[in-house]
Amino acid sequence: MDTRVALVGIIVENMDSTPELNKLLHEYGSYIIGRMGLPYRERNVHIISVAIDAPQDVINALSGKIGRLDGITAKTVYSNVGMA
Repeated sequence: MDTRVALVGIIVENMDSTPELNKLLHEYGSYIIGRMGLPYRERNVHIISVAIDAPQDVINALSGKIGRLDGITAKTVYSNVGMA
């Protein structure tokens, strides 16, 4: 199946939603290349970058599920590199 490389940018404003976020990231863990989290304590938000290599529909599903969590925003950027 064709896959795409993408970066999912996540902003967490409601820390009560992080258990659900971590559950989703674990569920899609086989597609995740790596992740980096940065706490921005001065603004009381957390910024997470997730690099993923997965079929388009899987990436869309993960990003959509994350974006529906309370107090969490997700946006996805796709690579233009040829599909694997």
